[in-house]
Parts: sequence; C-alpha cells; structure tokens
Amino acid sequence: MILDPQKATVAYRCPSCGGGVISAVGMFSLGADMVKLKCTCGQSEMTMVYTGDDKVRLTIPCLICPKPHTFSVSRSIFFGRDLFVLPCPYADLNLGFMGEMNHVKAELARTELELLELLEKNGITDLEALRRTEEEILPDPQVLDIIMFVLHDLEAEGKIYCRCADHATSEYDCRMVEDGLLIFCKTCGASCMIPVDNLLGAQAFLDCDSLHLE
Repeated sequence: MILDPQKATVAYRCPSCGGGVISAVGMFSLGADMVKLKCTCGQSEMTMVYTGDDKVRLTIPCLICPKPHTFSVSRSIFFGRDLFVLPCPYADLNLGFMGEMNHVKAELARTELELLELLEKNGITDLEALRRTEEEILPDPQVLDIIMFVLHDLEAEGKIYCRCADHATSEYDCRMVEDGLLIFCKTCGASCMIPVDNLLGAQAFLDCDSLHLE
C-alpha cells in the first residue's frame, strides 16, 4: 500500500511584480532539501527548510521591507491547518500563506484586494513607491525579526494565553501601532504591547517561555 505524504499548499506575493506565487509542498521533498518557490518574473523567491526539530523555517520576501523575513513554524501547523498566515512584522500585510489549496487561494485573492486598496488610499501606483514610503517609519528590522520569531514559536507550542475559555478557538494576530507591536486575540480581544525600539529588550524576549494577553 502506498501512503500519501503530508502536503500543504504554500504561497506568497512577489514584491517585484505583485503576482501571487503558489505551489504544493510535500513532507518528503521538504525533509530532503531546501525547497524554493520562485516567481516567474525571476525577481523573488520563498524558501522552506525542515530544521530537524519538527519545525519548518521559511524565508519570505516582503512587500514593504527591503529584506525578507524568516519565520519558524511547527510541522503540525505547516501541514495541519486549513489556513495559516505569516504577516509582515512592520505592516498589517500578510506575506506567507499555507494550508489547504482553496483556503490559500481565497486568502491570496483577498489580500490582493487589500493591497490594491492600500495603494489607492496612499495615492501610490506601484509597489516600489509603497516600499519607499513605509521604510521611512520602520523600526530596526533585527528587533522585529527577533520578536516575531519568539511569537510564532510560542504560538506553535500553545504558550500564548488570553481570556478565551476554550483556547482551541483563540486566534492570534499582531500589528504595528505607535507604541510598538500589539499582540491580540481576535476571539476575546485580549492584547499585549511589546516595545520595538530596543534591541536589548528584544534579545531578552528570547528567554520568554509564555505570553499572557490581558
């Protein structure tokens, strides 16, 4: 009997041409080597690698930031969710998508409309102009990358706590605000503010073993 390997559909939006890039990824190919998902325009790529500690490390190009962001998610999330998204730590834009194909395609289409609205709202006609505008107000990328790495790790391990009676229904998200990075639960509204203007504080955040939203 031949067993079907675990598979997930993954996608990202190319920061150069704006097109959606989507493909199916199997556990066998992911476990064997680094998987690269390249845009047909040749200007961007998303990479995925199985780290051996039951996690998948993803490097995703960003629509806003000059450098890609690196995320780490558990294998159970990568292959076990209908939809899981990875947002830019600086802006309210989802960069990476994984899950069941129809869910991923739908979210990719939804975020395309969201991006078009953002461009229109700011009177911007291309992605390069959007990137230049946002770069003027971004905090230190190293600070945000450290914080986002810890947050995704805590969520994968079920160590983010909020006011939800049944944490299976909790859905966490984050967005940049004036005072820092706001982490919140979409279900109960509990939140926590994390300052992003201090590299030393971000390094200390690496030792955090749980996060409680109030």
